[in-house]
Amino acid sequence: MYAYIDGKLTFKCPTYVVVEAGGVGYHINISLNTYTALGSAERCKIYTWLHVKEDAHTLYGFSDEGERKLFLHLISVSGIGPTTCRMMLSSITPVEIQQAIVNADVALIQKIKGIGAKSAQRIVLELQDKLKKEGIESLISMPVHNTIKDEALSALIMLGFGKQVAEKALDNVIKKAEGDLTVEQMIKIALKNL
Repeated sequence: MYAYIDGKLTFKCPTYVVVEAGGVGYHINISLNTYTALGSAERCKIYTWLHVKEDAHTLYGFSDEGERKLFLHLISVSGIGPTTCRMMLSSITPVEIQQAIVNADVALIQKIKGIGAKSAQRIVLELQDKLKKEGIESLISMPVHNTIKDEALSALIMLGFGKQVAEKALDNVIKKAEGDLTVEQMIKIALKNL
């Protein structure tokens, strides 16, 4: 429901922040990773995810899009909820979590409080192929001023194509192009070749 909240950081502690935007203070649960990334900023942009339950609506916040993406992957695993995900992101960095999953380092994942042997194995089993396909770059935020090729590449990755395959298809489109192409034209031509 909320992609991000950009506003004044009115309160910050290791487990949550309060961000004031448009006269409303949003209570947002965060990981230690996000707490560290925020530093001493007075203004911040927090990427969010809203968890809706019968008895509560809870906002979770992330310092960047990559951390939120990993969080969403983790909660898709059966038996892993938002609280456990937040514990994981507080224990080790998102990049370390992704590398542990890709490299099937069950022992490292198991060291996280609340993650047993079966849960660690399930995380690796369910996410290893997805994270290998996306590559480590998926945790790095896209630059704000994307080129047309960057936007097309991002769209193809969101559609489920691997980064290398999509890049190769776009390079072929650019080589064969006569004149400038829009993002939409580039994506359509690339999709025909994929």
